[in-house]
Amino acid sequence: MSEKEAQADSQQPAPPLKDASTVMLVRDGADGPEIFLQRRVGAMAFAAGMTVFPGGGVDPSDGTADIAWAGPEPAWWAERFATTEATAKALVCAAVRETFEECGVLLAGPAADSVVSDTTGYRDARGRLERRELSLASFLAEERLVLRADLLRPWANWITPVIEPRRYDTRFFVAVLPDGQLADGATSEAAQVQWSTPAEALERWRSGADVLLPPTWSQLVALGSFRSTAEILAAQRPIDPIMPVLADLDGKRLLSFPDNQRYFADLPDPRRLKGSVRP
Repeated sequence: MSEKEAQADSQQPAPPLKDASTVMLVRDGADGPEIFLQRRVGAMAFAAGMTVFPGGGVDPSDGTADIAWAGPEPAWWAERFATTEATAKALVCAAVRETFEECGVLLAGPAADSVVSDTTGYRDARGRLERRELSLASFLAEERLVLRADLLRPWANWITPVIEPRRYDTRFFVAVLPDGQLADGATSEAAQVQWSTPAEALERWRSGADVLLPPTWSQLVALGSFRSTAEILAAQRPIDPIMPVLADLDGKRLLSFPDNQRYFADLPDPRRLKGSVRP
């Protein structure tokens, strides 16, 4: 169903969409690939208390200035995400900025073939970025750093349903944790962070310890089929926009999306349902 059809079905005008980037940060562990997850603080306006990947909305400053860039050009990203070059550039910049703001991992380096090995020296800049006192372009220019777009891979595209008051057109990226860098929870948006295998994260969801939105759940299920981060980076995934829509499921009016019956069957507590169906 298209967005216009979904809007007509809901009989309500759809709130505007905001572009957003989400980054699935992975590393190799003893039991296979591990993914960095954070539980959002309860005061957040969107997805409060949910366990998610780092990410957020595109800022007006993302992609508006010249940035030293290594890797696929915006035109390549635009084709993969079915968008304009300007939007694609902003999405990649937002992915790098949000990853640095939310967990201290910086996908940039002094040269096109290098990456920062220790980000502690940029702690002040990280705070200024989060407070929007500094743009990503200015930060990279001041520190003479090159944005490493080649460390990212396009992964998925989920769109918030028209029934929600806050809506995002979110592109998912995947990236491997750079050697020497540490992912942390030193952000105002995270109450708790953890590294988990997909299986561990899904089990915590089934037990009720964590609450996963359908897009997060879907990516964890997909990542669970890979045996290493090298396999994840090498994956060639079709990226088709997914926008959940209301539909009848076993006599209930629930959101429809790929494998939704599996998602709702494993949902640990019906009382969580309302808060768990929002991408």
